[in-house]
Amino acid sequence: MNIRIPEKNKKAGVCYAVTRDGLELPVVDVTHPAFVLTVSDETLAELTRVFVRDEERRAKMPAFLQELLFWLVLRGSVLGRGILAADGTFVTGMNTYLMKLGPDNLGAGYAGNIDRRIAAALPPLSVRLRLQDVARLLADGLAPALGSRPGRPLRLLNIAGGPAADSLNALILIRKEHPEWLAGRSVRIEVLDGDDEGPEFGARALATLLSEGVSLHGAEIGLEHVPYDWKDVEALRKRLDGADTGDTIIAASSEGGLFEYGSDDEIVANLAVLRGATPADSIMVGSVTRGEGPAQQVKASTRVATRPRTLEAFTALVHRSGWTVARALKAPFSYNVSLRPRN
Repeated sequence: MNIRIPEKNKKAGVCYAVTRDGLELPVVDVTHPAFVLTVSDETLAELTRVFVRDEERRAKMPAFLQELLFWLVLRGSVLGRGILAADGTFVTGMNTYLMKLGPDNLGAGYAGNIDRRIAAALPPLSVRLRLQDVARLLADGLAPALGSRPGRPLRLLNIAGGPAADSLNALILIRKEHPEWLAGRSVRIEVLDGDDEGPEFGARALATLLSEGVSLHGAEIGLEHVPYDWKDVEALRKRLDGADTGDTIIAASSEGGLFEYGSDDEIVANLAVLRGATPADSIMVGSVTRGEGPAQQVKASTRVATRPRTLEAFTALVHRSGWTVARALKAPFSYNVSLRPRN
């Protein structure tokens, strides 16, 4: 892959991969100091207070002036253009990935001061916390099966996963904390996504992580892109045909995807298929846009097509499809949840 804009200030211990359009980007590793986030409740509360105050002030401006200023500020920013492109729809996997890098890891060749200011703001910070939480929930949720069933294949289904950063980071956490759990075990990441650009980058990121001297070196891991629209659950059912054999360990995830943008019926339908076609110890991990707090201001100002829900409403929703919320972590804009099948 031709590198159009190389990263000239590489950090020790950080891997890099190239996007389709030639940007050399860091591969997010939530165990590396460059990406580890430790934010106190007090700091988050203060950042939230400032964010809400600023959004309330902006909301008092005439609508046309808000949109004009929004466009003028964002159009010259790579992160801003991704936000503008999501008006009325969703933020793409690669644009979301850029937000996960953080202000200090954005390259000078493609990002400027506005990008770093955006990346330091509360919404991208919440996205970074979301990735960290979902990777941790995946790793912890898989622990019982991995520890008790050595050598069994592991299948990670990532719905609307883009570059599959949550799946990759869950494996990084597992390899770091329990290297024996991946020894002699084949792992397959299946990215079920309608867009192929994110999974393409994810495959390159995985290749660097598997290289000698890097965190996943020696592990048997593959990544496959599977074109998927979560409105067509029959495609998911066919994909899982024969999966409930007890031989393969299965975990599904959707960080920033199904639970944030899907309708109630779409979420229930996908979860019902997963519940019926996977082993009894399977898990599902994902993020839910919060139905309260600063997420409401972001939705109003950007018109990104998320569907905010309270944790109580989401819990009731997943119960309809045979799952229950086993664990929930709260970020400023999302609930990051781990689901287990109901007894």
